[in-house]
Amino acid sequence: MKQEVKKVVLAYSGGLDTSVIVRWLIDVFGCEVVAFAADVGQKEELEGLEKKAVNTGASTVYIEDLKEEFVRDFVFPALRANAIYEGTYLLGTSLARPLIAKRQIEIAASEGADAVCHGSTGKGNDQVRFEMTYLALNPTIHIISPWKDDRWTLRSREAMIDYAAKHNIPVNITKKKPYSEDRNLLHISHEGGILEDLWAEPPEDIFVLTESPMKAPDTPTYVEIDFNEGNPVALDGEKLSPAELLDKMNRIAGANGVGRVDMVENRFVGMKSRGVYETPGGTVLWRAHRAMESVTMDREVMQIRDSIAPKYAQLVYNGFWYAPERELLQTLVDESQKNVTGTVRMRLYKGNCDPVGLKSPYSLYSEQFATFGEDEVYDQKEATGFIRLNALRMRIRALNRDRRR
Repeated sequence: MKQEVKKVVLAYSGGLDTSVIVRWLIDVFGCEVVAFAADVGQKEELEGLEKKAVNTGASTVYIEDLKEEFVRDFVFPALRANAIYEGTYLLGTSLARPLIAKRQIEIAASEGADAVCHGSTGKGNDQVRFEMTYLALNPTIHIISPWKDDRWTLRSREAMIDYAAKHNIPVNITKKKPYSEDRNLLHISHEGGILEDLWAEPPEDIFVLTESPMKAPDTPTYVEIDFNEGNPVALDGEKLSPAELLDKMNRIAGANGVGRVDMVENRFVGMKSRGVYETPGGTVLWRAHRAMESVTMDREVMQIRDSIAPKYAQLVYNGFWYAPERELLQTLVDESQKNVTGTVRMRLYKGNCDPVGLKSPYSLYSEQFATFGEDEVYDQKEATGFIRLNALRMRIRALNRDRRR
């Protein structure tokens, strides 16, 4: 027996899926629909959203600016962890979903709603990220996932486009260019359409945040990034809020063609999928952060932190942001960042970003010890005993091998 639903809070983007879902919820459940759109940096995509949601049937519309919270409480913690999924993906969509779902649950409580809804398909990762967060924060909430509901008959993007046309729902998508895009302050993702053909190069007209590296300026751009305990706090000496800093870094890096990724990734549900991502500012910040760590972080601490970074990234990608193990890893990561403070000078040029200058009051680098020139602080003869002690087990193994011959 299907549960009766009186009021549902829908995670609403105004895209094809959620635009159609507003009408579908009303038709199938006869319920009141509260549309919630989180501003996590979509920019012009939010224009006209309230009017569109109301015209489609929503009784109430929330559009809330969550940009600072997104960067401060989700992007920067992942940056401190150097979290990169499968060595390539900087987790742009993965980090936004738990924030959106958290606020959705809060709105459901204040509105007295008995259900929440998202527009993610049953094939992807976002369904897991939304629903894991819902259940972590409100284990009794009723969850509506249309793509997994027997009453959902719109099994393709083409069918949804036809449904939208039938109900006079405006959508910014056509059958000719059926890309799925998700944008926030950290990135924009592109999936579907021609991108499902792994032999096809992404067409240049899909890119939004980045200039083509081939058309980027012929002279490099330099930017200085100040870090404090692992967090970026200023660009070229100008102190900025987390969202302001990432937004400015996006513009600088995007103009230089930095941050494009075309990858085939392993979804949590088991299939492989292709994603084309633009993460201009994030790419520079991740690279600069790693460079800052190289001079301020103890070797053994770095190795431990690096050993957990893939697990941290996997947890975020798979939707376990509010799981105790992710919180545990975050505590360890943040302890490792206490001395990651200083300035990195980055050079951006035609899709590349490289650190070309480092300084920190907590630097562990000593020119006196590292120099290839003459020094008075290091007795090179001491290395002989160091090497022989470290080679002892291998020497014993070799001696035993020789005796057996």
